[in-house]
Amino acid sequence: MTAKQPLPTDDAKTEDNGYADEESQEAPPESAARAGWNSKVEYFLAQVGFSVGLGNVWRFPYLCHQNGGGAFLLLYVLLMLVMGIPLFFLELAAGQAIRQGSIGVWTYISPRLSGIGYSSCVVCFFVALYYNVILAWSLFYLGNSFQYPLPWSQCPEQGNVTVKECEMSSPTSYFWYRKALDITDSINDTGSFNLYIVCCLLVAWTIVCLGMFKGIKTSVKVMYFSSIFPYVVLFCFLVRGLMLEGALEGITFMFYPKLEIWADLQVWRQAATQVFFALGLGFGSIIAYSSYNPKNNNCHRDAFTVSAINFLTSVLATLVVFAVLGFRAKGKVLECVARCLCDVYRAQTTYPTSMGGISDDLMKDCDLEQELKKGVEGTGLAFITFTEAMSLLPGSPFWSALFFLMLLNLGLSTMFGTMEGILTPLTDRFKSLANKKTKLTIFSCIVGFLIGLLFTQHCGNYFVTMFDDYSATLPLIIVVVFETFSVSWLYGADRFLDDIEGMLGWRPSVVYKYLWKYICLLAMLGLLLATTIRMFITRPTYMAWNQDKASEEHLEYPGWALAVLALLIIFAMMPVPVGLVHALLRERTTQTSRDRENGQYSMVSTDDKYVSPMTDMSELDQRNGASGSFS
Repeated sequence: MTAKQPLPTDDAKTEDNGYADEESQEAPPESAARAGWNSKVEYFLAQVGFSVGLGNVWRFPYLCHQNGGGAFLLLYVLLMLVMGIPLFFLELAAGQAIRQGSIGVWTYISPRLSGIGYSSCVVCFFVALYYNVILAWSLFYLGNSFQYPLPWSQCPEQGNVTVKECEMSSPTSYFWYRKALDITDSINDTGSFNLYIVCCLLVAWTIVCLGMFKGIKTSVKVMYFSSIFPYVVLFCFLVRGLMLEGALEGITFMFYPKLEIWADLQVWRQAATQVFFALGLGFGSIIAYSSYNPKNNNCHRDAFTVSAINFLTSVLATLVVFAVLGFRAKGKVLECVARCLCDVYRAQTTYPTSMGGISDDLMKDCDLEQELKKGVEGTGLAFITFTEAMSLLPGSPFWSALFFLMLLNLGLSTMFGTMEGILTPLTDRFKSLANKKTKLTIFSCIVGFLIGLLFTQHCGNYFVTMFDDYSATLPLIIVVVFETFSVSWLYGADRFLDDIEGMLGWRPSVVYKYLWKYICLLAMLGLLLATTIRMFITRPTYMAWNQDKASEEHLEYPGWALAVLALLIIFAMMPVPVGLVHALLRERTTQTSRDRENGQYSMVSTDDKYVSPMTDMSELDQRNGASGSFS
């Protein structure tokens, strides 16, 4: 068995690796003119900007609130240390060593695994489609923030009569569902296009296109603002929030530890999923960004630094959210108390001798803790609950504009990373596209906008929910399982650590070997199993808005929507088996060709040494790195 060769060095030539000949799948050589970061600051802004996204603001606080507060934080940190950071480090090291996008990296490991990179690109495209729609919604709200009073601060009137749908719900719910989305009652009722959202989506894709026009050279200039500005806004909101009445009650309720949740497997699943998506594992964007680093960059330190910043950002966002929601809850409780006192006064006036414990029964509904338990996440937190709280603040238009500008910038940094996860692998893999990256960027944005029109229909929010819940979760988990297995078992964890030592000049701890081979792999397989079982035992549902009842309700997806959902998952994972079959057929064709050549050669050969087909296969294995080599 021939020895597997190490990772390519900076001066590695094409003919020195095992993919330079036509008989094996070629790994594109690193271009001498490959772009690179101008400074470490640029790289950090890009990596942090991608990993810190909308989920840190509207998903993490909800999970922390629903799953034990401080106890969930401890669980999250534990999973971050034993699963998140090691896998993050693995992707950083692979991208930095091979200096290719996700397709090139996994093709370089083995042609049979080339489909992993293509699956990452497909998932990135799915995510980009609906993620930019969220940016369009943020633009719509940002544009409506420059007026006083805010349009969602009170119910509109028609002929001196308050609109019934608004009166039965709330001004913010009415504005979101009726004015912004003009939503239908179910996913079956498509409706026409929402022209306001179509225009906002066009603006969002135009911003992304201009930011990505010249690759990382232009996107990083935007990130100097888009990656830093959200922190300025969060700190402003934190200072303002802590000055509000009820803020401390909200934060105390948030972080009070409930250790019993550690016995709930669903909490472990949710924590692991949040770690997985918070760091952006499997998208290929981490690999793409790190591929522009010099070989001697300390990617080990980067893994810990970026992960720590990501976690602290989530904690900061949680503090902000529950300081403001505590203020909102305190206001609702005071309103409830005032309403109950009025009811009690009227009842005493009418029936002075039959009150008994009526006042106590009424007051039971005015409970601050019960109000705080009404957790919301996602668009419900950003566009309804938090928006309602901001409308109560003095100078509400200013705070509203700040908040939605922050959401826009958070999403923009993540969009840049997501698009880089598509463009870098394709331009690295196909030389014809490398010379036309600007045209490819423009073309991708145009296609993204046209397909994204699906989400601007009146039922578009339901499709956003479908894509968000199902188009990425399962495929990305499978991608990371293959990544971990290929590096730790096919290539070899020890050999991978040897290569990292050659890059960094020192050897990472042997603990990573066991984390990659056993802990991370088993954890990802467990997460895959739990996610799959949950999808099959519980029929998928979505949150719909019932106009007659003026309330939200859970509806089951119809049959055709389940078919679309299944096709999304199948289409995202299809490149993996297709790549495997293609590689096997190519190997068989190559072997047949070599057998024929050997037979012809042996008939005219006068050499006493017989060259057998097995000898040729060994040579082929050496060039291919024994199907598990990087070179």
